[in-house]
Formats: sequence, structure tokens, C-alpha cells
Amino acid sequence: MITVYFSHGLESGPGALKVQALKGIAEQLDDVEPVVMDYRHMQDPKVRLDHLRRTLQERRDSPARCIMVGSSLGGWLSAMLGADYAMLGCFLLAPALGLPDYPETSPVLKARTTHIIHGWRDDVVPPAPVIEYARDQRLSLRLVDDDHRLHASLPLIRGDFERFLCHCQALSQYP
Repeated sequence: MITVYFSHGLESGPGALKVQALKGIAEQLDDVEPVVMDYRHMQDPKVRLDHLRRTLQERRDSPARCIMVGSSLGGWLSAMLGADYAMLGCFLLAPALGLPDYPETSPVLKARTTHIIHGWRDDVVPPAPVIEYARDQRLSLRLVDDDHRLHASLPLIRGDFERFLCHCQALSQYP
């Protein structure tokens, strides 16, 4: 079983458009269990990160069989866990990386595979630090003509995510 953890952004919630769209894809695949996190009552990124870590531990999910998916602050959370553990994968949407007011701005990922999608017109998380982050770690990066919410790119994101999940399923067969 592969577990896919979905982490929403600072001002959204578990019912967010991207979370629900990608969760629907995960639900269609055999041997994949989606877990949608709810951080709405937690403002501090460190508190959210501790909650995500605790959830992983309490569920006793093997990181090698987990995929972290996150948008904005949720992307930062996913990257931080992907730096703590050798995850199967990280799928990051407009991740809050390279921001000066976050506790860690460039976590080194241990995930077996990572894919980042970021908007050229993102005025919340500028694309330049994310491009540098992806370049430094040689991570898959797709830049799209979109803003921080990436709503105009949802069909593309859905396609990338479906391919990413299939790739992770194949990787999981060869530890």
C-alpha cells in the first residue's frame, strides 16, 4: 500500500480545489490510500510540521511507501518531511521555499522522486528561489503561466500527478 499525504496551504483547507482534485486521482488507483491533512486550526508552520510528523508516526506508515503532496505552505511541509525521511515521492505545487520568514528555506530532499509545479506569475512565492532550489537538487520542475493558486493549470497538474503516481507505483516495486 502506498499512502499519499495531502497538505493544504496557509489560507486554504482540506476541501481546497487542488487537494480534492488530486485526491480523486489517488482514489482511482489500486493500492493507494489518500490521507488529507487538516491544519486550519494551526497557523505556525512548525506546529503544522509537528502535526504531520506525528500523523505519519501514529499511522505507522513506512516513509519508503509514502508520497507527500503539498501546495504553498503544504509544499514546504511536504519538502521538510521529504528531507527528514527517504520518502517514495514529493509532489510540490508552488512550494513555499526560499522564503526568509520560514524556519528552513532549502531542505535537502531524500525522496526517491520529486516533481515541482510553479507559476511564473506567482507573487506569493517568487519563482526564482524555487528554480534555484530545483536546479541545485536536480529536481523535476515545470513552470507554468499561472499565479500562486495554479487554478488555470489544474488540468495540467492533474495529468502530471497521475503520471507521477504511476511512476511512484513502479518505483515502489524496486526498493
